[in-house]
Amino acid sequence: MEAAMGLMRRIPPKHSEAALTALLSLLPHHSSDLLSQVDQPLQVLCDVDSGKEFILCEYNRDADSYRSPWSNKYHPPLDDGVYPSQELRKLEVEANDVFMVYCDQYYEGGTSSVYIWEHEYEGFVACFLIKKDGSRTADGRRGYLEEGSWEAIHVIEVVPLEEATARYCLTSSVMLSLTTNDESSGSFNLSGSIRRQMNMDLPVAEGHLCNMGKMIEEMESKLRYSLDQVYFGKTKEMVCTLRPPSEPVQTRLLEHITKRHP
Repeated sequence: MEAAMGLMRRIPPKHSEAALTALLSLLPHHSSDLLSQVDQPLQVLCDVDSGKEFILCEYNRDADSYRSPWSNKYHPPLDDGVYPSQELRKLEVEANDVFMVYCDQYYEGGTSSVYIWEHEYEGFVACFLIKKDGSRTADGRRGYLEEGSWEAIHVIEVVPLEEATARYCLTSSVMLSLTTNDESSGSFNLSGSIRRQMNMDLPVAEGHLCNMGKMIEEMESKLRYSLDQVYFGKTKEMVCTLRPPSEPVQTRLLEHITKRHP
């Protein structure tokens, strides 16, 4: 199991689904652990009742059906599906409306979904999902990438404490994949994933949604900085070290990479 998880951490996100399928056939006795611990590329389905798209994941799946956060219905229909309580459903609706605005402002479009359910012991768990397809044929507004996607998964466990406070345990994962192919930069492919955790005890006076939003915003800033330093920073360093161009060409190359990935 440890070797399998190490392998999945080194597999490019766009190949993770095929790699996971192969591991499940080799390690059928670890299937539940692999499915729960390995982040897979997010899929999108359209809710015919609301006309909006929602993201498919393990957190809104029951059997072979997926619950939409917009209509609270399963697709395909499921008679005995699991639903959140009335109080959590109200919070889920509000969270989806707020997170849709957050996704548009920070990612210039994309698909977002929020799912909330009761914790096994106490409190509740919320999952915030973002899928941004930045390719030229999708909703990429700038048209820089031949292919590209940003997929973020934020899972927050909320446990109430004494004196009107709660403990928030956030686990965030980001899968990044991009490909360029034009005359100025040539063919270039970069992909990877990163996972981080954050725990905070916060007062609930402003509401759970406000506290969770602040944590996600802070975590995403840290993840973007880490990806910029690890992937783009190291790529620029390796390119300029292994194939040092003349000074004018090097300046144009760095300006080109910085312009596309500020």
